Amino acid sequence: MPIAQVDKIWMDGELVDWQDATIHVLSHAVHYGSGVFEGIRAYDTARGPAVWQLDEHLKRLFRSAKLYHLEVPFSREALTQATKDVIAANGLEACYVRPLLLRGYGEMGVNPLDAPVNVVIAVWPWGAYLGEDALDHGVRIKVSSWRRNSQNSLPAAAKATGQYINSVLAKVESLKAGYDEAIMLNEAGMVTDGSGENVFIVRDHVLTTPPIAAGCLDGITRGSVIALARDLGYEVQEENLVRTDLYNADECFFTGTAAEITPIREVDDRVVGEGHRGPVTKELQGAFFAATKGENDRYLHWLTFVND
Repeated sequence: MPIAQVDKIWMDGELVDWQDATIHVLSHAVHYGSGVFEGIRAYDTARGPAVWQLDEHLKRLFRSAKLYHLEVPFSREALTQATKDVIAANGLEACYVRPLLLRGYGEMGVNPLDAPVNVVIAVWPWGAYLGEDALDHGVRIKVSSWRRNSQNSLPAAAKATGQYINSVLAKVESLKAGYDEAIMLNEAGMVTDGSGENVFIVRDHVLTTPPIAAGCLDGITRGSVIALARDLGYEVQEENLVRTDLYNADECFFTGTAAEITPIREVDDRVVGEGHRGPVTKELQGAFFAATKGENDRYLHWLTFVND
């Protein structure tokens, strides 16, 4: 999906013009994928733009940095304020937010420890990640031939830039085969994630999602949906799934910052349930979007208001 250019990007402590937010081609991150990032959304609410689960996203950003021995030169509080500042500077009511920590220019070779760290927060308008119709009608997916990275090869607990080349292989494979998205299995054949989303199934009104130990990302939206579902009275399980569990589900859906809650209507050319968004998925979407827009006081603590 193309990036819609705005005026300013926050970079290393200051707001710079979009076209000036650049790094050197010999930056360590360009050659070795040595960076960590987050994907966050800000939503239009009655109190102005509000960032969804900002604190939880920044906590995970710092956890990712820790795993890769990446020293962050700003506090979480500073990055919170920077996020507010860059959204306000661009006059956006709703947007995607991309914080990025990357090892910059000055060192070459696998050892990254002496490379400087650059910090970027970019924002831009971004619609539905898997297509405007996907939230209503669902997507077609395939189980990828590419396996998810082993936990002891590349830790799924981190959102690291280089790790996502694994997801790129799966995504491209699915698109070239005529599907919208991929599902990735781990080396044991258990379901993990999509290329950039967590996955849930619904069967007999019980929700099941793979456990973190299977190799899936500890998704912020995943956690929000688990909480919302339980508040609505649904049982939610974190258990291993195999591909046939997806085929035989009553409903199936992706969760993620970009994907939000996107129904899955087919897996490997097998229709899931009735072949369209099911009632549980629809109810969860309604609860989720009400929360993101500040329409449910119970979840206001999940929002950081830009203008406060």
